[in-house]
Amino acid sequence: MATPPQTEAPAAMWYIGLHDTHHGGNSSHQDDKLAEASTHANDLGYNMNTFPITTARFRSHIQEIVDTHYHTEKYSLESTEPNPIVAALTPEDSILVPSANTSQLLAVSSSWIDLASADPLVADISRQVFGLEIAYASFCGISQVLTPGPLLPDGTISMSGLSQYARAIYEALSVSAYLHIHVVLPFSPVKSSGSTLFSSLAGSSDVHLSRSAAQRHPESVEKQGSFTAWEAWEFIRTFCKYSPRISVALVVPKSIPSFSIQARWVAEPVSTLIMPKSSFILNKHKQPVLQKPQQTLLTRFMRLRHTPWILLDESSNVSGNNSPNSSYSSASNLEPTPAEAAASNAGLFHSISSDPAPRLSYLRVLQRRDTFRPPMDVFGAGYQDVLQMPLQPLADNLESVTYEVFEKDPIKYEWYERAVAFALHDWIDAKHPGSCPDGRIVIAVAGSGRGPLVSRAIAAAKAVGIPVDVWAVEKNPNAYVLLQRYARERWNNQVTVVKSDMRSWKGPQHPDGTSYGVDILVSELLGSFGDNELSPECLDGVQHVLSKNGISIPSSYTAFLTPIASPRLHADLVSKARGSSDAKTIFNVPYVVMLHQYDFLSWNTRAQQPGQQNIQAQEDTTTTTEPALSLKTPTILPTWSFNHPIPPSILSQSALRRSGSAQGGGGGPTGGDGANVHNNRFCRLVFPCPKRGVCHGFAGYFETTLFKSEKSAEDRYGDGYTGDSDDEEWEEGDGLVELSTNPLTMDRMSKDMISWFPIYFPLRDPVTFPDHSELVISMWRQTDDRKVWYEWLVESFTTVGEGNVVRLGATELHSSKESGCLM
Repeated sequence: MATPPQTEAPAAMWYIGLHDTHHGGNSSHQDDKLAEASTHANDLGYNMNTFPITTARFRSHIQEIVDTHYHTEKYSLESTEPNPIVAALTPEDSILVPSANTSQLLAVSSSWIDLASADPLVADISRQVFGLEIAYASFCGISQVLTPGPLLPDGTISMSGLSQYARAIYEALSVSAYLHIHVVLPFSPVKSSGSTLFSSLAGSSDVHLSRSAAQRHPESVEKQGSFTAWEAWEFIRTFCKYSPRISVALVVPKSIPSFSIQARWVAEPVSTLIMPKSSFILNKHKQPVLQKPQQTLLTRFMRLRHTPWILLDESSNVSGNNSPNSSYSSASNLEPTPAEAAASNAGLFHSISSDPAPRLSYLRVLQRRDTFRPPMDVFGAGYQDVLQMPLQPLADNLESVTYEVFEKDPIKYEWYERAVAFALHDWIDAKHPGSCPDGRIVIAVAGSGRGPLVSRAIAAAKAVGIPVDVWAVEKNPNAYVLLQRYARERWNNQVTVVKSDMRSWKGPQHPDGTSYGVDILVSELLGSFGDNELSPECLDGVQHVLSKNGISIPSSYTAFLTPIASPRLHADLVSKARGSSDAKTIFNVPYVVMLHQYDFLSWNTRAQQPGQQNIQAQEDTTTTTEPALSLKTPTILPTWSFNHPIPPSILSQSALRRSGSAQGGGGGPTGGDGANVHNNRFCRLVFPCPKRGVCHGFAGYFETTLFKSEKSAEDRYGDGYTGDSDDEEWEEGDGLVELSTNPLTMDRMSKDMISWFPIYFPLRDPVTFPDHSELVISMWRQTDDRKVWYEWLVESFTTVGEGNVVRLGATELHSSKESGCLM
């Protein structure tokens, strides 16, 4: 068996920042203060540091303005008196100045304001303060601003003022085209007497402006669910039209959230992970470490293509060295390596008392040890969540580099060789005569490309010990040249190369020009959705060359679908649509994409019982390619199937339709004469969705049976067969050879296969739904005899009362006809 790609990779760079609440105050040497903060962070080994945009003096000034206005007898909620104006910033209000040091600063806007306040005065003052801060930070050359989310001082979300908050963020984005706002939110809101989030960012929660307004205009009490923080974020980013310049800064909790919350946030554009001291515990050596669930959660985020920054709250004024290559093992609750253990016993590692930044040191240990990457991640590095148009191999001639990518798969061609070997065995056992004039079995590779399947067919025949007559059929004139060279130099003139569209090929020929049949027809025409690269049409067209007992490899394939939340992909498509003259077409194309940062919306809740999420979170995820799959067992349903060869009666009816005679009918339902109407398909799939969410589209996969032996294990090994045959080639698969991109079956059928990325069917308008809903996908495969395309729509339903099903809505009908696959 071929060796899978190397799964050890250099440790990814973790960008870790220092958050220190001791900055601020009055100073006549602002640039020195910035340089001092940056130097301090660099000396400790941090990659960046935070800095408040405004000072404590400015905060006191604003608080005084609000208190004074409240205490005037004229003020009331219905007052017609104008609100105070916040004057422009003075040098005493901000330490920031334009300088070279701002490039590594993550500016922090004031967390004591309340952009979502129900009190008109507080809301207005907060908007003015926020506007001044954003404008000045942008002027100073700062492009990254950390902004506290719509949280109240007790840690709950201010949902009633969410639209006001979202509007403030939306307007801030217009200040500069280079400004990126990171909205700080918890995984889930947790009501407390003093929120860690506010105390960490502001230094104190007592000065929050909402406290001044609480008695005059109390915030309405709203139930806070586990998805409330995510719902707030979903509203904000939708309001901001999926701008790529807004992202989430998540506060890592001490208690791990449920698997469904983890999966939802992993799918979102999380730019920063904020780790307060409460995220850590002390081990038996009194050193800060993360519990196993937090380690696993951190690993999931740090293996994403867009690795988030990590922000630590370290209040130490001692300089030191904690670069990624520095040594630190005693702060880790992981088992040390032998070298590290020896060094520790020898006293070479510093203790926590001498370590100025123990949490940073500990994270650097985790960074150095995170070197595992699944084979698909190694192969697809750089392609995660990159939208690609599907290939049109019938209409286009592929380049050599495209074939080369396919040929890197360590599994697919091994499985094809096995399928050919099984087919040869069954052919001989059935005592079928070979169709070659000299009695040899005829193997034809239709769509040979650069010849990998030809080589595998020859190898299979050699392993089985059966003489074969091999034909390579290829329409690409450039690949045809290479195949002829290979026929002489690699295949010792054992292969006959034919340049032809397989549908026009008459089959192998006698010296006198007459044709004879093909016994085993091998092809690799499958696309990411199985049939999307016209495998049914191609194999129908070449079926006429098959002999009476002819075998097709593959013999069948089935497409699968599941709804997903894919905010990054949707944001990418929204961005493309803004710059397109035909924005609607952008969302009417199925894309090939290595799905990476997404969430399954329908999953088997029985596979993750409520009491199991902590166990699930602690499991090792190093063997899982997709973060979403490590957290859920999704519901992935079959759409339709194709089998080859098809019954001759179907081909006869197709020919009758194509003839144009009266008996051929009135043409196809979507155009043409209907000769290909037998390859039309329709499905209606119902997906239960346990938790609320937003559907941006659905992921498509396929499974294929390359070959299934007609012989049972007992026939092959005898009545006493126990599954312990010494013949490994026959034992593996027991005569059944399958490939799969379906996450539920891929490991069982073709683990480590890398040839196909999933397909993604987008929705122009995402579908929002509550808990305990159903998403119903309707999809059609259509043809007009000139091209093949897909059409799809989604409906959402929920149940209210005693079993009353209510339709929540439906999308428009999407159609890829304009970009359909040409026949």
